[in-house]
Amino acid sequence: MDELEIEGLRIAYERAGEGSPLVLLHGFVGDSREWRRQIDELSDEFTVVAWDAPGSGRSSDPPEWFRMLDYADCLARFVGAIGFERLHVVGLSFGGGLALELYRRHRRVPMTLVLASAYAGWAGSLPPEAVEQRLRLSLQAADLAPDRFVAALIPTLFSGSAPVEAVREFAAIMSEFHPAGFRAMARSLAEADLRDVLPHIDVPTLLLYGDQDVRAPLAVAEDLRAAIPTSRLVVMSGVGHMANVEAAERVDAEIRAFLRSVQG
Repeated sequence: MDELEIEGLRIAYERAGEGSPLVLLHGFVGDSREWRRQIDELSDEFTVVAWDAPGSGRSSDPPEWFRMLDYADCLARFVGAIGFERLHVVGLSFGGGLALELYRRHRRVPMTLVLASAYAGWAGSLPPEAVEQRLRLSLQAADLAPDRFVAALIPTLFSGSAPVEAVREFAAIMSEFHPAGFRAMARSLAEADLRDVLPHIDVPTLLLYGDQDVRAPLAVAEDLRAAIPTSRLVVMSGVGHMANVEAAERVDAEIRAFLRSVQG
């Protein structure tokens, strides 16, 4: 794993392969390790980079005031520092919201968007009472011991038929969460309303959702599909929120086929 410094923050990341650049943005309870299978599978055709967002993995914690726009600015500086001007962006859950904020603030950076299990921010995709409840529960969970943190959240992340080993592997990643980073990402999601940018997206966009996702249900997916003119929705049967872990082969195949189709 490599590291660099962006505006005083240590950013850790994995990089593999050669080809058109592809950045992978994880959710708010994971880090770059959740993309292990995508890094292994897609690096034969792409330069794949998966970062640990500030407040996760081996990256340092952000200041308390960090919000989605700050993550997006940090991401833009990060991809520039590793030598990329334009790239394909894949974001899951929190990472999907980050991809949308990146597009809004640094429109020339994304060549394409893949939004998996994503929201237009919680405020942009969920009723106010649901946002309030999620934020409250997230802030409470941030104070829990690692085993209780995992137990509180992991039932909402996978379908009932998810491979046991995949769930166990992700639980181990979750258990190393950063309380401060988790709180910052939860607040970022709760405050973000990205609906205004959706009609202006003019790069090819793939929406990937599982039909068993209880965190970003299909109603959220349909709203994004209706609002983003360039989008196409793929619904994966029997798959929950952490699609990149639970259904890695399907997700890899969909990303590869999509990027090949837009690259000609």
